[in-house]
Amino acid sequence: MSLQTSPLSDPSETKVPQGWALVIDDHPLFCDALELTLRSVANFARVVTADSLERALEKLGEDVPPTLILLDLNLPDVDGLDGLMRLKRTADATPVIIVSSMTDNSIIANSIIAGAQGFVPKHSHRSVFREAIETIAAGDIYKPSGFVEGNGTDPKEDHLTRLTSLTNQQARILELICEGKLNKQIAYDLSIAETTVKAHVTAIMRKLGVQSRTQAVLVAQEAKYSKVLPSPE
Repeated sequence: MSLQTSPLSDPSETKVPQGWALVIDDHPLFCDALELTLRSVANFARVVTADSLERALEKLGEDVPPTLILLDLNLPDVDGLDGLMRLKRTADATPVIIVSSMTDNSIIANSIIAGAQGFVPKHSHRSVFREAIETIAAGDIYKPSGFVEGNGTDPKEDHLTRLTSLTNQQARILELICEGKLNKQIAYDLSIAETTVKAHVTAIMRKLGVQSRTQAVLVAQEAKYSKVLPSPE
């Protein structure tokens, strides 16, 4: 979905609001602040809020895809960047801007690799949100001031890139593998044939570049904060 439409133009320049935006944050006051910010810098017909990833996914299933999503990484039902990747698999055509108090360079870089089109620190002024939206509307990725591009050699970044290539079904099967379930149990849980599960597992290992289920689980764990955050000095 392109952002180059009237919802992201100056409200004073557009008479008819179009599209809708989704704000996902579990802090009510900040969620309200983000809603007000979006209404002031863009011309959406509606701004919908959700306090968890699951509630957000429910809202996405009830309507046409939104024009923009603002996502906080710290949600009660999200573990690391896996939430962002789940969101992107559900609304792959919708740009996502991460709004987070965690502004470490590695978090920003990995968020972008995991599918975010922008990253805005929570302490940012309203003008920064406008700039981020305009940058995305122009087809670029918004990175905050002070962000330093990496050299692309971090194996954790490669793992995230591989994880984002999984389909919804493959991602769900990988989640069940991480829970220790066997193919027969996965087939029962997903109401599919065991041979279908085996085919998906083979595809998952190929995409992740691993040779075993254990290695696949280790790659999946790279999407957790304990892995993407920098090691303490």
